[in-house]
Amino acid sequence: MATIYNPQHLRAVVDMGSNGIRFSISSLQPPTARIMPTLYQHREAISLYDAQYFPTGQRQPIDDATISAVCAAFQQFQRTCLDFSVPEDGVKVLATEATRTAMNSDDFRASIKQAVGWDVTMLAKEEEGRVGAMGVASSLPDVSGLVMDLGGGSTQLSWLINTRNPANVQMPEQGAVSMPYGAAAMSRRVAEAERNGTTAELKQEVQRAVSDAYASLKVPASLQDIAKIERGFTLYLSGGGFRGWGYVLMSRHAVQPYPIPVINGFCCSRAQFLDITSVQHAAVASLEDDGDGIFRVSDRRAGQVPAVAFLVNALAEALPEIKEVRFCQGGVREGHLFSQLPDETRSQHPLVVATETFDTPNTSGAITKLLLSALPNSDGKKHPADHYSATFTQDVLEAFANLLYHHATHSKDLQSSSALRSTTSGVLASVHGVLHENRVLLALLLCQRWGGDVPPTDQQFKHAMEQLVDSPWTLWWINYLGAVAALIAAVYPAGVTASNTGRLAFSAVRGETEKGEPEVKLRVVFAKGAQSSGFAKDVQAVEKVGKKKRWNSVKIGLLYWVDVKTAAYHDLYAL
Repeated sequence: MATIYNPQHLRAVVDMGSNGIRFSISSLQPPTARIMPTLYQHREAISLYDAQYFPTGQRQPIDDATISAVCAAFQQFQRTCLDFSVPEDGVKVLATEATRTAMNSDDFRASIKQAVGWDVTMLAKEEEGRVGAMGVASSLPDVSGLVMDLGGGSTQLSWLINTRNPANVQMPEQGAVSMPYGAAAMSRRVAEAERNGTTAELKQEVQRAVSDAYASLKVPASLQDIAKIERGFTLYLSGGGFRGWGYVLMSRHAVQPYPIPVINGFCCSRAQFLDITSVQHAAVASLEDDGDGIFRVSDRRAGQVPAVAFLVNALAEALPEIKEVRFCQGGVREGHLFSQLPDETRSQHPLVVATETFDTPNTSGAITKLLLSALPNSDGKKHPADHYSATFTQDVLEAFANLLYHHATHSKDLQSSSALRSTTSGVLASVHGVLHENRVLLALLLCQRWGGDVPPTDQQFKHAMEQLVDSPWTLWWINYLGAVAALIAAVYPAGVTASNTGRLAFSAVRGETEKGEPEVKLRVVFAKGAQSSGFAKDVQAVEKVGKKKRWNSVKIGLLYWVDVKTAAYHDLYAL
């Protein structure tokens, strides 16, 4: 059923950047406010930076033709706001570097005001960085590390802590340090330096600026301690220039074709991020390709890759050790909206919020509790690389439980396949704030809940998703939990309600077989009158997860056998 959004919760935001003007209408209506559902979005490819520097390379006022085009775009967006019934006080226009530094900024903003009656809020350098950092915070469940936002005219550096506990977002008092090294600006500066033979001087300038910026941020000791333990910071990147770099990295990922199309939540190692030569070669090849080139990398973005590479190279030497890089979709628009949410809302997990809207009977989280009880929590023989307790968190399992019955209305031929696609092109594709790892986990869990058998058209996609899983043990647990979930759904065909709770219980421990091999011992307890021969196949399916022929690869060594014992309990409501 489609969600009906009350107009009073709608917010329209215009982000007037250097490379383009982005419009969006989002909803801050509970209970989905945390993921800020987007009802409408549009981008006008009007470069205010080019308007001030092309073709001479010297700064000039924004010309009348560009101003006219901007005003026409604003008028169209105003009509769209009327169509969606966005309240008048729900519209915000935010302008950044290109508008802030324009020679005729006052006249430019006055023209917009005359055309649509909207005031333009110019973000100061530090405020732009603060709002951008909030956009990053909105993009992921948890954030802890350094943040950079690469726009067209400038780039911002900051640090950010948003662990949801406590719920408040922490960042420097000044928000961020802004530097005039945006993707478009760097393209011009690098070209000039190459002509004048001053490339080394430019690199030293950028490195000094970044080093000074980092020093001025006074990164808290807690973040520095984490970086020491984990051998480096996590660097969170946003902005069009960095996203273009990320899409090139995705096109060169070891798993091909890379199965998740959205850039938000994509992660790579320091070495992958700094493979500058390979990224540049891929971008050049994209420009020379008469075909489609690289997905989501326009010719303009591909042309800016050398300048971004220059900046990335300087960052590698100026910033402290970076362990990994995480790409984020959230920018000024998302940051502005996220700033309006209370701490309690910002602390929610995006996956849980997104799946709660589906009508899945799950009284008091009963299904989530059943799934958790099927995971052993006692010490026992396990492989050191098996981190299932950290992987299958309560948030992930709660999202899984919320969607356990969603594909029940589909034909049996479609259930596994539709579930597999649910996080990339299905019901959760548009959810803001999800890690790639969680998209993979949830998709594979749901697929296995319906048996895991997909048609030939989806087999390559499923294999690619499985390749993104961090270890074969995680794949094993996906198969196990999928089988357990199918058993739960068999016992509770309409979900867990107040009138039927207590039909089923699990307890699990890790142990060993008689041969000393690792084993999961699962006890399945049915309430009296709830057990029937109809559940025998579902119980056997759980046990079969431990059979060697079901393991993904014998070469990686022994996984876990599964020993299932069933019992009946006399009281339906006493479990």
